[in-house]
Amino acid sequence: MARDKYHEVVKTALVKDGWLITDDPLIVEAGKRKIQVDLGAERLLAAEKEGEKIAVEVKSFVGVSALHDFYQALGQFNFYQYALEKKMPERTLFLAVPVDIYEDFFKEDFIEDLLACYQVKLLVYQIDPAIIEQWIR
Repeated sequence: MARDKYHEVVKTALVKDGWLITDDPLIVEAGKRKIQVDLGAERLLAAEKEGEKIAVEVKSFVGVSALHDFYQALGQFNFYQYALEKKMPERTLFLAVPVDIYEDFFKEDFIEDLLACYQVKLLVYQIDPAIIEQWIR
């Protein structure tokens, strides 16, 4: 499996934010197939969120166009979301996107409407230094 360009950046940022990486990748059964979500993590710090489990699909948005990358990411997110609801309902799925793409693309009204329609949760990350900028639930 080819890893996303910023896979390790997001992994590092999650650890800095108090998450234990439990799966790299997270394997989920989807019917007769197995899918690989980039990361599985569990919260270690903050008593009120201890034990929280997430799955993170990392996207760099370095393709031909942000719109094309978004088409692919949205389809993949929806597929993974459905599989997780069936097999690992305790996990919340996040789409990890770089802060510059979030600011330039994801804040457009139409894109925000699509994200709300499909209930896409975002993890906005900074590349250097590797940190989580924002969680959008």
